[in-house]
Amino acid sequence: MAEEENNVTNDAVENTEATPEAADTVGTTVQGPGRRSEKVGIVTSDKMQKTVVVRVDRLIKHPVYKRYVRRRAKFMAHNELEGVAIGDQVRIAETRPLSARKRWRVVEVVRKASK
Repeated sequence: MAEEENNVTNDAVENTEATPEAADTVGTTVQGPGRRSEKVGIVTSDKMQKTVVVRVDRLIKHPVYKRYVRRRAKFMAHNELEGVAIGDQVRIAETRPLSARKRWRVVEVVRKASK
């Protein structure tokens, strides 16, 4: 009986994987068992070689006032892709430390900036 309960809980854990389709909006994070964290944000600077600065916006509920407050964070991401410019919406993924401040890499361009 105890073995059957363990099998049921293991099956439930395996089926709780997050889908990447849910990360189409700015600031969402996709993370599941054995997956690296991914975020979607806007490129704010591309002045460095092979590095871009990505701004990730998110909404949190204020604990006292119960209103949604906008928070943002900046991440430096390694960029091997061609044609990434300021204003583009990109998906970044967590990676090993590449420099003192660079721990993310650009995975794909979700949407190009309108000119």
